[in-house]
Amino acid sequence: MCDQLREALPGKKPTKGGFSDTETKLPMVIPDGAPVASTPVTTTTPVGRWLRTCRNLALSKLASIGSMLPNYGLGMTAQHNIATHEVSANDLSFTYLECGAGPLALCLHGFPDSAHSWRHLLPELASAGYRAVAPFMRGYAPTSVPANGAYQTAALATDANALHEKLGGNSDAVIIGHDWGAPAVYGAAILEPGRWKTVVGMSVPPWGAMGNAFISNLNQVQRSWYMFFFQHGLSDFVVGANNLAFIDMLWDQWSPGFSAIEDIANAKATIATPEHLEAALGYYRATLGTGFRDPALTDAQNLVQGENPPQPVLYLHGEKDGCIGAEVAHDAATRAPSNARVEIVEGAGHFMQLEQPAKVNKLIVNWITSNAS
Repeated sequence: MCDQLREALPGKKPTKGGFSDTETKLPMVIPDGAPVASTPVTTTTPVGRWLRTCRNLALSKLASIGSMLPNYGLGMTAQHNIATHEVSANDLSFTYLECGAGPLALCLHGFPDSAHSWRHLLPELASAGYRAVAPFMRGYAPTSVPANGAYQTAALATDANALHEKLGGNSDAVIIGHDWGAPAVYGAAILEPGRWKTVVGMSVPPWGAMGNAFISNLNQVQRSWYMFFFQHGLSDFVVGANNLAFIDMLWDQWSPGFSAIEDIANAKATIATPEHLEAALGYYRATLGTGFRDPALTDAQNLVQGENPPQPVLYLHGEKDGCIGAEVAHDAATRAPSNARVEIVEGAGHFMQLEQPAKVNKLIVNWITSNAS
């Protein structure tokens, strides 16, 4: 390497010792200075000042071409980049992550979470030939807070269909949702079935299983205590206190034994301001209360609450989910239509796409590709 750098260093010569037999490993770097998890560059370097000069220049050169080096963080994968964009849809400014090209695969996150929770799935969808898009949901920063304060399921479903329109989706698009994203995708598929080829729901089941659990399953009512707590204004203060420690508690209860430091930090960032926190809690208040709804969506809301998606539906549920018990998923399986499938993901809690990404990715990709024709 140093022979190639001589011309850049006029007047610089190797020391008497010449070149050392010792190999020095230079870690790959990217422009922001973060180390990359890849095989270091190994080169034979000279000693003394020549060693320091060559190594410093080499690192500088590597940094300048950082975009050519493998980076396995959020921004890049071994094969696909994950880019961040913005789009205006349904009177909101959505920030979204995007990976790949092809038919649209829209991925909707839940609470308390962010679009980053799809970082394992997006490249797999891209490898399968899809344009994978994961927006930050309405009210979750950096997506804007709706001026009308509406958060009922029909509003979330309308967002998804508006994004389909703005992003140029066709009838071969697929839609995937986790937690609050699940009822949103069911609703989108019900309201405008021609937009979506197939549906994947995770952690919140369709087919009336959740409603039945509230009536007949007191264990589930107990697990859902937070939904009732969120109806009170005091919850804004409690959830927002102590660096949003309430969020750490929920993740710990819902995905027991899973270390989620990075993902919890991402989730907290989406609700770090009072207006965004109020937006996230508004989803629950629109469901169990009378406010936080758009009256213009009353008919649409009645439709999404009373119907089921006509498309093939894959429903995934974590075996150890501490938010919604696995027995609710088993009940959903008894209600599922013939074109649906229910899978319990072993070794996973509520945030299964992060806890067991290989299993979850395989189930989703196999489902959407097998139902693509």
